[in-house]
Amino acid sequence: MSDDGRIETRCIHGGQQHEPTTGAVMQPVFQTSTYAQPWPAKHTGYEYARTQNPTREALERCIASLEGATEAVCFGSGLAATSTVIQALGSGAKVVCGDDLYGGTYRVFTRVFAKFGVEFSFVDLANADLEEAIPEDTDLVWLESPTNPLLKITDIRKVAERAKQVGATLAVDNTFATPVFQRPLELGADLVVHSTTKYLNGHSDVVGGVVATADPAWAEQLRFLQNAVGAVPGPWDTWLTLRGLKTLAVRMERHQANARRVVEWLENNPKVTRIHYPFREEDPGYAIASSQMSGFGGMVSFVLDCTLEQAEKFCASTKVFTLAESLGGVESLLELPASMTHASVPPEIREELGLADGLIRLSCGIEHADDLIADLEQALAAALQ
Repeated sequence: MSDDGRIETRCIHGGQQHEPTTGAVMQPVFQTSTYAQPWPAKHTGYEYARTQNPTREALERCIASLEGATEAVCFGSGLAATSTVIQALGSGAKVVCGDDLYGGTYRVFTRVFAKFGVEFSFVDLANADLEEAIPEDTDLVWLESPTNPLLKITDIRKVAERAKQVGATLAVDNTFATPVFQRPLELGADLVVHSTTKYLNGHSDVVGGVVATADPAWAEQLRFLQNAVGAVPGPWDTWLTLRGLKTLAVRMERHQANARRVVEWLENNPKVTRIHYPFREEDPGYAIASSQMSGFGGMVSFVLDCTLEQAEKFCASTKVFTLAESLGGVESLLELPASMTHASVPPEIREELGLADGLIRLSCGIEHADDLIADLEQALAAALQ
């Protein structure tokens, strides 16, 4: 299948072909751990499933097509994908990170890789002087845009320019935007990372991760580590993700439409003191978001004027929104970062970063928008009456 089509077409056909033996239209699940060899050390291109699996390769080709990459390398989780990028650097590497990161990323950087001599600095890349923030000895810049959970927007083009000036690699976590709305490689990034658990799969029934690149040296290193370290997804996980990708474009449009309706409701609620959503004209990231993104998905964060206990009651009172970690599924989810996804971030750092006790993160699903708004209204009444 040609990868020249528009992204809606590539979600379904990108990197895909009918299975050659049977003509099966859908990619089969190759549930095998090893492959027969006609002669010792001579095989047909497949020898062991950690190294090669046709189902996984189909998913990798499709994601590479969507991101405009030459290679995509899949892993058993988003954190496995993240960890593999850091493993490629080695001890003594210097990494500049955005200051608003997924809590699991912050944890693995500071509590795992820091022990092995990797140096991490955390900077507000959305507002920093990039010459100061990214010094000459930087090896990697790790960026989320939009960030988790404050949805801050960083100018990827400018960060990419600075990274190239100092010879650093730029990795962008594109989980929130997806390639439907943002393609970081086209903006100058070297690596694009996803938790495929989220929007790419879209159905909350699988865990996975991927790194995509157009850099041959990085592709070779990632492939080596994928096999050598072995944090690979199983064939059923990759098949489910591949199936989910086929509806990615239509799902993202509905996620976006529902989020905008919810934001309109939040704007008119006196109990809401702040809204984080980059496609509001009032949002500090609006101008940059509009220049590097074609839209936004279902993520909305907002701050309630309430105590931590009231925020917890609000989250526990919804009926359509499910109180759960993760995001990007067809069902709407909400969570309280202070108690959940960012509980591993020390309280004093959460306060410094603006992660208030009343900060709520929504992942708006594809239900009817009126039902989502009614659910938030009744939960607010229950928590703040």
